[in-house]
Amino acid sequence: MDQQILIVVVLGVVCFAALAFVLLAPTDKDRAKKRLSSLQTSKSNRRSSNAKDEAQNKQRRRKLTESLDALESKAKNLKKKKRLTMDQTLEQAGLPINRKHFYFASVLTALFFGLIGLISDQKLWIIGLLIVVGGFGFPRWVINFLRKRRQKKFVNEFSNAIDVIVRGVKSGLPVSECLKIIAREAPRPVSDEFHMFTESMRIGMTMEQSLQRMYERMPLQEVNFFGIVLLIQQKTGGNLAEALGNLSTVLRSRKLMEGKIKALSAEAKASAYIIGSLPFLVMGSVQLSSPDYLDPLFNTRVGNFILIGAGMWMMTGIMVMKKMTQIKV
Repeated sequence: MDQQILIVVVLGVVCFAALAFVLLAPTDKDRAKKRLSSLQTSKSNRRSSNAKDEAQNKQRRRKLTESLDALESKAKNLKKKKRLTMDQTLEQAGLPINRKHFYFASVLTALFFGLIGLISDQKLWIIGLLIVVGGFGFPRWVINFLRKRRQKKFVNEFSNAIDVIVRGVKSGLPVSECLKIIAREAPRPVSDEFHMFTESMRIGMTMEQSLQRMYERMPLQEVNFFGIVLLIQQKTGGNLAEALGNLSTVLRSRKLMEGKIKALSAEAKASAYIIGSLPFLVMGSVQLSSPDYLDPLFNTRVGNFILIGAGMWMMTGIMVMKKMTQIKV
């Protein structure tokens, strides 16, 4: 009797459980509704996250646009500035002198050129022309030559300096420490410029001001690109190592393109040198073979005017050929 009661109780519990499962178990419709609600929730979350990311991207693009506009306006202002002062030219040439020393050296050079004219027993106007060339032309030509040579050395080593920054940033070093490494170990004039750059930041100047002063000392497109990358990374963030690596690749491509252009224009330059030197070679050979043949050019007024006109035409032709053979990248 007890067993029958136990069996009945067990069967009742099983039936009750089955009935509860049938009544409480979710149907296909309920599962579909739950899945639809979960999909709607995930879509709303995704939309909110996408909206947030889009707002961040818009803010970043706005900051990037503002930074580029500011840098472009500053570059235009630098281009619109007046001629470089003598102190700025000497600083770009890397000479540790001021304009007073330069003017004193120019006076000495003018006196030296005039002394050469006196020793060679030239006419008074020729001596005056030599003094003008020695006082105003030759010293400034030397300064411009040294300035361009220093800028060329800087460009040749600048991409290697950027590679040092890229490797340092990838290894975990801060940008300031990478700049100090370049200032200590890079060859001149790259080390000099980066030393002044780091020193200006150490005394309290902002990176933007330091980069602007660096561009004033070394007015090159490569320095302008470097400043744009650093300032954009500082204001908007991003992968600095990747950006500087791309910049290094671009600078090396520019150097390669310049080398190709020089190789292609070498023939035209050689022709220009030959054509420009022919009148002087012919005059020298005629002077050696017949010394009295060219005397009317130097001893008569008409001959002097002919020499002046020929010199002006020669200078015009040389300048035209120089412009034709120069291609800027």
